[in-house]
Order: sequence, then C-alpha cells, then structure tokens
Amino acid sequence: MASTLIDGPGLARASDNRLLANLPRCELDKLIPWLEPVELTAGFVVFHPHVKIEHVYFPTSGSISMVMLAPDGAVEVASVGTEGYLGVSALLYGDSMPTRAFVQSAGHAFRIEVEAFRAVVNDSAVIQQLFSRYALSLLNQIAQAVACNRLHSLESRCARWLLVAHDRVDGDRILLTQESLSYMMGVHRPAVTVAARELQKAGFIGYGRGVITIMDRPGLESSACTCYQAMRADFDKLVGALPPAGIAVPDARHSAPGSRPTP
Repeated sequence: MASTLIDGPGLARASDNRLLANLPRCELDKLIPWLEPVELTAGFVVFHPHVKIEHVYFPTSGSISMVMLAPDGAVEVASVGTEGYLGVSALLYGDSMPTRAFVQSAGHAFRIEVEAFRAVVNDSAVIQQLFSRYALSLLNQIAQAVACNRLHSLESRCARWLLVAHDRVDGDRILLTQESLSYMMGVHRPAVTVAARELQKAGFIGYGRGVITIMDRPGLESSACTCYQAMRADFDKLVGALPPAGIAVPDARHSAPGSRPTP
C-alpha cells in the first residue's frame, strides 16, 4: 500500500482535519511525531474487507467511502472526510473492517501506524475521549443512513448525498458520474438519472462530463431529507465546533532520526 501513496505537502494544517484541530496543542504534540502526510488518489482502495489494516487515516481534504459488498450488489454505508478518521476498528482493537474503503474524492491525509495510534490513545484520556465520540458519531451516521434508505425518496436521498459530498470538496464541482452515484446509493443507474434530472430541472445542480456542480446550495438543502441536518447536529454535539485557528503539522519525513516516541 505504501508504494501507491505519495508523500503530501511539506506542511499541512491540523485544522484541515476537524478532530486534530479540536485537540489541545499539548495533546496534538503526542501525535505529531507519528503523522505521515500522504496523497489520496481517486479510486485508490485504502482498506480491503477483512484484511488487516496497517494505518489509521486523518483526511485533510477529499473523502473516503466505506462500501459493503454483496454477491448481488454494493452500497455505501458511511463516508469519512475532513471531519474524522478512517480506521475506527483500530480504536476498538479490531484488526480489520468488513467494508471496502476507497477514495471517492481525491485529496490528502495524515496516516499513523495502528500500533502507534493505540499507544497514543492509551496515553491520553483527552484523545481517547474525542476519538471515541467520533466513533459513536460514525455509528450514528450508519444508523441514520439505514433509516434514510428505507423511509425517504430517492430524490431526497440523492440531495443528501450530494450535500455531504459538497461539504468535503473545495468549490462547487464534484467529480462524479451518475454511474458512480448509483453504485454509492445502491440503486440502478436509471433511477439515479431520474432523481438527478429532477434536481437539475429545479436548478439545484448542473451535470456534464462526469462533473456535478452545485448551483443552488439552499435549494438542494430544501430538497434533501431531514437526515442531513440530523447527521450534522449529532456530529456537532459529539465532536464539537471547529476552532477558528489552525496548527501547522511538520512533515514527518523531516523529523530527526530517532525522534519518534516509543509506543
């Protein structure tokens, strides 16, 4: 896996990841020596189902989708962006995940080896509490999505999904084909085409050549089901608001030899 991931920029801001930004500097300092900046290439498979995970990822841009595979299809059960981290199983002392995790929107991340992650978490009650509360918010997101997929119309679900994707990109353009969207939502492409056409007809989105453009964010929010706001409110309650100022995280490649702590 490491050969596929490319070193990211020399300096990145911890505030680009909401969890890292919410840590006091003295707590973040416990993580910094272990953090390795990497690039997330669209389509790259970060975790394979039931395969031991080696790293935990903190996205600073882009998003990662967690998809449950089945003989008769697949569906996205959750996604992770700059608000959290990928690898909750490491916190819960599981060695793998049942889902396939792949990069939906290209970006960057910091990653940390699982053993180092567990050692730092065990050494800090503050980090343990914050990361555990995020894990709970992720479980709540999955539960909300299950109810949403059963109770709400495809058009409102499509609007919700696009809002979440919009939250995780810079600007208003989302690189996504309708075929990919249908895969993520676990429905046939013709059904997604109809739903997307209605949103486009209303002037909420534009679509062309594998790019969906958010034209009217408030309008799209009015078309989405209540699950979008419910998920945001739950996250804000559990994890908290983003601090106004960020903290620069040094490039791990430039750390002095032997500078990493022993877990």
